[in-house]
Amino acid sequence: METFHIHVNGIVQGVGFRPMIYHLAKKLNLKGYVKNDSNGVNIFFNASASEAIGFLKRIKLAAPAKSKIIAAELFRVPDQIYFDFTIRVEDNKASGKQVLLSPDTATCPNCLAELNDAKNRRYRYPFITCTECGPRYSIMNSLPYERHNTAMQAFTMCKSCRDEYKDINSRRFFSQTNSCTDCGMKLMLYNDATTIISTDTETILSRIKNNLQQGEIIAVKGIGGYLLFCDANNAQAIRTLRARKYRATKPFAILYPGIKSVQRSFELNDQEKELLKSPAAPIVLLVPKPWALNELAVKEIAPGLQQLGVMVPNNPLLELIGNDFGKPLIATSANISGSPIVYDDDDALNYLFDIADFVVSNNREVIIPQDDSVVQVSKYTHQQLIFRRSRGYAPSFLDYRPKTNQCILSTGAFLKSSFTLSVNGNVFVSQFLGSAESFESQQMYRQTLKYWLDMYEAKPKIIVTDMHPGYFSHKYAFEFAEKFDAKVKLIQHHEAHFAAVLAENKLIKKEEPVLGIIWDGTGLGTDRNIWGGEFFKYENNQMDRVNHFNYFPTIAGDKTALEPRIAALCILAESEHQPSGLKEKFTIAEFNNYHALIKNANLFTSSAGRIFDAVASLLGLCDKQSYEGEAAMYLQRAAALYVDENAFNMDGSYIKEWEADGPVPTAIMIRNILADVASGKSTYYIAAKFHYSMVCLIGGIAERLSINHICFSGGVFQNALLVDWIKTKYANKYQLYFHINLSPGDENISFGQLVYHESGMKSKPASQNTLSRVKINNEVINNL
Repeated sequence: METFHIHVNGIVQGVGFRPMIYHLAKKLNLKGYVKNDSNGVNIFFNASASEAIGFLKRIKLAAPAKSKIIAAELFRVPDQIYFDFTIRVEDNKASGKQVLLSPDTATCPNCLAELNDAKNRRYRYPFITCTECGPRYSIMNSLPYERHNTAMQAFTMCKSCRDEYKDINSRRFFSQTNSCTDCGMKLMLYNDATTIISTDTETILSRIKNNLQQGEIIAVKGIGGYLLFCDANNAQAIRTLRARKYRATKPFAILYPGIKSVQRSFELNDQEKELLKSPAAPIVLLVPKPWALNELAVKEIAPGLQQLGVMVPNNPLLELIGNDFGKPLIATSANISGSPIVYDDDDALNYLFDIADFVVSNNREVIIPQDDSVVQVSKYTHQQLIFRRSRGYAPSFLDYRPKTNQCILSTGAFLKSSFTLSVNGNVFVSQFLGSAESFESQQMYRQTLKYWLDMYEAKPKIIVTDMHPGYFSHKYAFEFAEKFDAKVKLIQHHEAHFAAVLAENKLIKKEEPVLGIIWDGTGLGTDRNIWGGEFFKYENNQMDRVNHFNYFPTIAGDKTALEPRIAALCILAESEHQPSGLKEKFTIAEFNNYHALIKNANLFTSSAGRIFDAVASLLGLCDKQSYEGEAAMYLQRAAALYVDENAFNMDGSYIKEWEADGPVPTAIMIRNILADVASGKSTYYIAAKFHYSMVCLIGGIAERLSINHICFSGGVFQNALLVDWIKTKYANKYQLYFHINLSPGDENISFGQLVYHESGMKSKPASQNTLSRVKINNEVINNL
């Protein structure tokens, strides 16, 4: 009898892989052992060569549903005799850690059934889990995945749980998160930072229900941090929550008790239903049915918008709260708007009573904080769009395999921050880490990155970052480079976007040219202008910026991005066609001041995001934004109302012909919009026609360049209507590629930076100073 070793890597820890191996080995009468290591799962056993090959094949076929195997290899090793098959638990301190981490997953159907079964010993236990479900990433301290390496190390299993853990016929055989009411986590209800009202689960759940019914706001510690809850049909409670969070109009998500209640109140197709029911259990944007307005204070939840973010309980505590209350609840991250989610217990008690009336905590540590992920399925072509990649999806990324084992860190962008780490042949894309405008978000970024570098004992040799010297991620890259004696490489923002979508769609080695449509709000260009409405050609591993929207001034730091009325003023600054209504959007002093700034502007932009903003302002939809993308969302909604009535039928476009070698004439588009406004065309029609113009522009560029493959990236392509219109018009003419498992927004920048560097991409330098009057210096750039 020979001895063999099978090594399996991928997402193979925390998903029930070892119990599966154990059962399979017992069934095949094999002797040996299986263990988790820092490089994956390792199995040593006695068998004949044919039995060993058959065992490997059976492992691949029997792999747990939530596992993802990226490598499974069989080796002949020196003979050793085993007398039984066991699961070993060892402290593995080896270097070169490779194993991927499992994401946190929603409560499985079996645990939900037990949670609601009055005869089960875990009836209404708020922390019920098994090998199939529960927290993983958020509770990990170190590798490999063993109980003593997680936040569960603080809890010793009682005899009943220990018996289950050892019982090969139990669903909790070798479940590292196993616990119950006797030995597990405890809830704590606070009514101020130092006073615990109760630690009794049923008392706390009853108080939560009653307080919510009375219109109060409750902070509850979930899997990835604290969430805030209030009655979704209590307009006053929602207004109070907005005031306390300093969140004027940004939409809130809604927690429904279950899928059936969502189906009753929202338009829900099979794809959306599967997303809600999936292990990731993200927030899904849905359109409410008319009668949902009777159970929701819609105007307070999502002012001016047609869709609402809907979630169902993703952990047993939320399951109990949602079902006890029996009606929809506002569920939003516990923070002040602009800051990251609160996850530390001390911070929660010190700060959350400024927002919440009561705080419900528990005694299990959240090691890695995560917001809920957000997803939308487009209405007409069913394209899935990830708006925020976090709980349930992060951190392991299996869709790209680096060429080398060299440790590379890419630090991402600014507004939608993330980092990407390539280490020991694996790629990790962090969860959404907020916008680096706030000190708290920067601290969370630093802490999460330190966690990853410590976890994998990683020392980056190359650090890739954005060109913009004012970005936190740029400055941090140089700090880390000094610490690790690493080299820094700068990648242009929009080229990183393009590299990300190319890699996701496996187009890096494409022999035919690929057109990249990269539209977003802002990114420093290689000509020192602010890019954002870009057209690239990718061929032979080289990017060439082939066109862009015509430049217009950008002034007053970030005020142009915050106030769509200023974007409109900038675009129309040199036009003879300035509508009187535009001037009325400003005081006399403001109007004169902004015109003076425009006249002397030394910073210019091609931003498609600002063009959307300007159109929204000119149509009277939004002049000042309280959150990023607000104006564009109102514009999208107006266009969608036209499309709902008329489908994708439009009688013309604002973009006709322009010089083949010239930029896209932004001013002409805006002038034609103003003509439609002056002629009394409806806002819905004009908004839709603008979208149609942008769609036509894509086809015009592709046709002129004779390119049949088109990629899309950038925050503008979170616009589901625009995506649907593109796919409807061009699906039978061009090969169209969108992001698959990443957001089209700036969250994908860090991954694109890694891909650009690791693939050895090059780019043609952009022409310097496209406008003769443009003279940019770092002082101006730093003040953006």
